Parts: sequence; C-alpha cells; structure tokens
Amino acid sequence: MNRRELMKLTGAGMMAAPHVALPGRMKLGTQHTTDPAALRVLAALGVTHICSGLPSTKLDESWSVDGLKRLKDRVEAAGVQLAMVPLPLSSSIIDKAEMPSILLGQSPERDKAVDQICEMIRNVAAAGIPAAKYNMSILGVVRSAPTTGRGGAQYSTFKYADANQDTKTAAGDVPADLYWERITWFLQRVAPVAAEYKVKIACHPHDPGMPKGKGFKGVETVLGSVDGLKRFVSIHENPYHGRALS
Repeated sequence: MNRRELMKLTGAGMMAAPHVALPGRMKLGTQHTTDPAALRVLAALGVTHICSGLPSTKLDESWSVDGLKRLKDRVEAAGVQLAMVPLPLSSSIIDKAEMPSILLGQSPERDKAVDQICEMIRNVAAAGIPAAKYNMSILGVVRSAPTTGRGGAQYSTFKYADANQDTKTAAGDVPADLYWERITWFLQRVAPVAAEYKVKIACHPHDPGMPKGKGFKGVETVLGSVDGLKRFVSIHENPYHGRALS
C-alpha cells in the first residue's frame, strides 16, 4: 500500500461515523473531559467510548439519575458513548481520599460511605451508563524522582530503593491480611448491588506493585500482582465485578 492509498483509506474511515463500533471489533476509548469541543476532536480521531471525569466527590445532584443522564447526553451529543464513570474512590493517597473511612476501616463512617456508593451505582444503572471504575488505594500512585529520557523528556519513574519511605500515610501500618479484610468488607456490600443493577464495576490495580512481603511505608499493596488480582475477583465473584485496565 502506497502513501496515497493509505491516506484514502484513513480518510474514508474518519468520514464513516467514527462513533459506530462494529460488533466483535476493539473499541477505541479513553478517560477524558466532557467538554463538547474536546469530545468533537476525540470523535474525529476515532474515539468511540470514554470514561468521564468524576461527577462529584459526594452523593449530590451530579450523581442523581437526571444529573447522570445530562452527563451522558452531553457526551453522546458529540458522537461518543459514555461507557463508564469513576466513583469517588480515586487513586489519591488516603490522606486526600474522597471516602477515606472505607480503607481506614472506620465505622460508622464507612457504612455511610458505602451506602452512598451503592446509591451511585443504582443511579448509574437508571441513567443507562454500563460501568463504573474505582480504586482500593491507600498509597495512591507511588513514584520516585523522574528520570530524563529522549529529547529531555521527563519519565514517570519508580525505583523501590530510591523512594522515600520516611513518612507514613494516615492509615499507618496495613499488613496484607488487614488490607484484604477491608477490601472484602467493601466487596461484600457493593458487588451484589452491581450485579443486581447490572453495572460493571472495575477496580484499578495498585500502581506500582511492590516487592512481596515488603510493602511500602508499612502498607502491603495487595492488588499489585497477578495473584492479588485473581484473589480480588474471586471475592463475591460475579460477571459485574472485575478489574480495570489502566
């Protein structure tokens, strides 16, 4: 195929309703803003599905059925499908988390927080959004100092031996058994709701994985390995409970 033929082929693809995904084909998606101008650019580039930004850090009007429908309509008016929304369980360090009580194991605060998460999932279903993503993160996204790469670009880097472990998080020491206990507590309450309302919930792995048995700042990153993720999906296993791809 020469350059002229390639341009004709890609040009035809851009013109042929890029928001329509053929059955059995991979869908091109991203996590992105829902600004209409940006969405139109994504659609022109062939993006068919997105995960939106966080509607709100708490259960408010943005998480109502009408609020979520407005979000969905805004995205799909640009020719892109809203495939997923993030729950207020982000990848932030626990000290800055939206609902820290869940992974700190603090009752009754965590009971109220999980009730809100379940209501958000019910509303996501009612709004016609098929999936929600979340994190079970205490450490957040851990990095050491960046390294310089080609052309002077700064690469996001993690070197265990170089990373500062002097300051612990608000969670203190969290061994693997305790971390699993808190994850299990959450899943036993949330996974059945996801299955009942047919909303897929996808959890991000811990980023990065840490040496087994050593953890980081006293916290074992139990979802940073294949074995950990297998154990995770086996807890209250159902077709609507799984992991997210970063």
